[in-house]
Amino acid sequence: MKATNKIDRWLSLQPWYEPLRREFWSKPDRLMAAKATIAIAMLTIPFIIAGKSFFGVTLGLGALAGALSETDDHPKGRVKSLLLKVVSFGVSSLAVALLLPYPLLLGLGLGISTVGFLLIGGLGERYRGVTFGAILVGIYAMLGAEMSPAWYWEPILLSSGALFYGLFSLILLYYRPWRLLEEQLARGFNALSSYLDEKANLFPSDEKIQGEVRNKLALLNVKLVGSLDRCREVMRSYADALKDDEPLRPYLQYFMLLQSLHERAASSHERYDLLSQDPDSREMMEGIGQILHLLAQATKQLANSLLTGVPYRHPVSLNWSIKALQDKQVLLNAGDDHPLSLLIRNLTRSNIALQRLNDENQRSITPKLAKDNRSLVQRLKDQLSFQHPRMRHAIRLSICFMIGFAISEGFHLAKGEWIVLTSLFVCQPSYSETRRRLLQRVMGTLTGVIIGVLVIQILPTVTGQLLLMLASAFAFFIWLRRKYSTAVVFITIFVLSVFNLISQQGGAVMLPRLIDTIIGSALAIITVRLLWPDWQHKRLPNLLNTAFEKNAAYFQAIINEYNQASTGDDLDYRIARRQAHRADNALVLAWQDMQLEPRKHQQLREQSFTLTYLNHALLSYLSALGAHREQSDLNARELIDPATKILKVLQLARVPMPTHLYEKEAELTQLLTQLRDKQKKNSSQLSGHPISLLINIGELGLKLLQRAQPFNPTKQA
Repeated sequence: MKATNKIDRWLSLQPWYEPLRREFWSKPDRLMAAKATIAIAMLTIPFIIAGKSFFGVTLGLGALAGALSETDDHPKGRVKSLLLKVVSFGVSSLAVALLLPYPLLLGLGLGISTVGFLLIGGLGERYRGVTFGAILVGIYAMLGAEMSPAWYWEPILLSSGALFYGLFSLILLYYRPWRLLEEQLARGFNALSSYLDEKANLFPSDEKIQGEVRNKLALLNVKLVGSLDRCREVMRSYADALKDDEPLRPYLQYFMLLQSLHERAASSHERYDLLSQDPDSREMMEGIGQILHLLAQATKQLANSLLTGVPYRHPVSLNWSIKALQDKQVLLNAGDDHPLSLLIRNLTRSNIALQRLNDENQRSITPKLAKDNRSLVQRLKDQLSFQHPRMRHAIRLSICFMIGFAISEGFHLAKGEWIVLTSLFVCQPSYSETRRRLLQRVMGTLTGVIIGVLVIQILPTVTGQLLLMLASAFAFFIWLRRKYSTAVVFITIFVLSVFNLISQQGGAVMLPRLIDTIIGSALAIITVRLLWPDWQHKRLPNLLNTAFEKNAAYFQAIINEYNQASTGDDLDYRIARRQAHRADNALVLAWQDMQLEPRKHQQLREQSFTLTYLNHALLSYLSALGAHREQSDLNARELIDPATKILKVLQLARVPMPTHLYEKEAELTQLLTQLRDKQKKNSSQLSGHPISLLINIGELGLKLLQRAQPFNPTKQA
């Protein structure tokens, strides 16, 4: 320990060390790639030097599978996950070794075990990574079986490779045990930064630009909410492993800050395209756009602070810009009744929240996290239905594997197991995802084959092949989360160099591999096309009903907060908000996926786009109302009555629309007229603003109901 401290002190005195340290820790993908590549190098290099290429490469493949199946867990959870991984990898590869002389049994075992592994993976994130790795290792064992000196070597080597990588990763994690949380929070703040940067383009904007920007924002919101969910999962893992949550509290407050900033960022207050036509408003909107860019930079800086450990310093320019905007507001005599005043207040509070970040961490209340209280048995039972998406995916993939294996055996294809491996990565739960993966996999493999064969000619030596293998492994992990098609290029080069190291036949197996990739991809798309394709137009009614239900629940939670603000933890409010965003994201993804489906299944494309757009806009106005729930100068009582009336209509919304809802629509129209009159007279003690938000919510809710009334997918099917 003393020696380590001396080394740290010596390094800290070197002028090159701090910039290098910050650069290294600021790139999580690079860190993951370096960790996996070093582990593979430590396993392969000694054996290759000793002339035992098969042993080194098989250990390296085990480490690769271990890295691909690694989950973001607390160190204690990582130990459990590692034990499960080693056992499942051993069982999977041993089963292949024992059943290899009996192709019929091997094919059936492959299909049955795939269903079992995928259902076990549905029990939780930890199991999902382990079971995916077990399937992958089983296929690796099939690929390398004929090169193995004895049947027992592959189960030993593949499991040992995964064990070595897991221990290596654990050692690094114990050096910085909070690193996983910091990475996930940083990804969340970076996603928020991208969202804020895009939203700045609304200020100012015309109707056309606003439509384009809002479509992009809806897709960015999908990524941002996904980041929030992953943060929550990792936070839950740490909370379950710790007896005392005191060390976790600062990270929980970062997470609360991220959620709060997201709610404010996702909010909409007015029709910004209309306000952009007013010269005075346009001038203020340009300032708002600049502030949003600065907020994006600040959140990006906070993400970097989490990764590097460098204290966050709030940008002074952001304070100046806020002050300048407030001065301009006074100069233009744009008081509390101006349409942009609530938005300016919203931005000011976001700035204050970031500025007082350290104060936020001193809060005495530790926020709670939502938890799935179902037992493992109950989670498994919930999946045991042909209506469950995971069961359907498991059966599809299993059939895909068995057909691919039958083709390989029936036509005696050399390394025909590549068909099965390709199907594993291409076959996804939906048709659109599978089609997207198909194009990426085929083009990536073709590009990788061409580049790999050319590079092998330049680097024909063992040293050259080894360097190529390690470099391609590093590049694969760098691109895996960024761009899958590029990652496929590098994993193809990795495989080529691996076979060249073992048998000097890397180039020879590339053409068969390309053919197998095409067969495996075709099998995946045909299987998904024929078995429960789950076309999006059939899912839309349920997705719309879920969105109606979750928006109403979120609206109710907002009203409850205005009626009596939470004095402690606002867990129920956060759950309602998260579920509304998840429902909105499901609609956005359904519309996006519909673009890749066959044309005859796109009859509802325009209508689904309109409904998705309106639902996202409604959620934005709800977020704005929720973002101002803590303002002390609001007369909440005058807001609650009309809000409750609007809520009652939204709570009745269904597809197909109930007949008695037409009467409610008339009542809602009348209420909106009254609210507009009150706004014009400015008789409200709320200075008109929250009432303007209610008008926007009511109008959008009314449009959503009207557009959903003729929605009848059964006639279009």
